[in-house]
Amino acid sequence: MPDEFVLRVVLAALGVALAAAPLGCFVLWRRMVYFGDTVSHAALLGVALALVLSLPVVLGVLLMALMVAAIILTAESRLHHVDTLLGVAAHSALALGLVAVALLGGAEVDLMRYLLGDILAVGWNDVAVIWGGAILCLGLLIWRWRRLLIASLDRDLALARGLKPRREAALFTLALAVLVAVAIKVVGALLISALLIIPAAAARPMAATPERMALLAALAAAASALLGLFASFRFDAPTGPSIVVAALLVLVMSGLGAAIFRRLRTATEGIQTIENSG
Repeated sequence: MPDEFVLRVVLAALGVALAAAPLGCFVLWRRMVYFGDTVSHAALLGVALALVLSLPVVLGVLLMALMVAAIILTAESRLHHVDTLLGVAAHSALALGLVAVALLGGAEVDLMRYLLGDILAVGWNDVAVIWGGAILCLGLLIWRWRRLLIASLDRDLALARGLKPRREAALFTLALAVLVAVAIKVVGALLISALLIIPAAAARPMAATPERMALLAALAAAASALLGLFASFRFDAPTGPSIVVAALLVLVMSGLGAAIFRRLRTATEGIQTIENSG
C-alpha cells in the first residue's frame, strides 16, 4: 500500500533525525566535528566487515564504529593536537571502506546505497531497528544529561565535581556509534555527519540554554526530514541529500531570523533609551 510505504519512510527519517539532533549538539559543544566525520565514514568499513562475516549490516557498522571511536579516544588522551589525525582518519576510513566494499561485494553491492542512503527501501524491521537505536541514544542522553553536559563544556569543572570525563566521552561515543549504525540506510555514510551538525547549528542562535538548543535542534531535524522527503517525492531527487539540503535551508532561515530578531531588539532598546532620557 502506498500509504504504508510513506508511513515507513516518514517513521525511519524521523527516528534518525530526532536522535541525531541532540547528539549533534554535543558534537558542537565538544568541538568534535571531525570525530563525527571519522566515525560515520568508518561505517563503510563496517559494511565490509558485515560482508566478510555474513553479519547484518547494522551490526557490522556498529562494531566498526565502536572500534574506530575507541582508537580515536585513546589517541586523543595521549596527543594534544588530534585535528590532523582525525582529518587523516576520516578520509582514510572512507577510502578504505569504498575499496573494501567494492572488492568484497563485487557487482552485487550498490555503493551509492551506503554512501547516500536508500530510505525508500526500508522495511518495518528496519524501522524497528532505527527507532530502537534512537530510543537507546535519547535514553542515554536523558540519563546522563547533566554529567555529559558538564564534561563537554568544562572538563576541569567536571573533575572538580568528581565526574569522570573519559567515561562520559565513552558513553557519548557509544550513542554516536549506535546512531551511525541505524542511520546509514537513511542518509548514508557521507551525510550522517551533516544530519548531526546542521540542525544543531540551526538551533544555536535561537537557544538560550543547552536544553532549549537540543529541543530546537530536534524540531529542526524533524522539519528537515519531512521537508526533504516531500522534495524527494515531488522532484524525484535522492532522499538523503534532499533531507540535508532541507536542513541547510532551515539553517539559513534560522540565521536570518536570529539576525532580524537582534536588529529589532537593538532598535527597541534604542527607542526605549531615548524615551527614558527624554
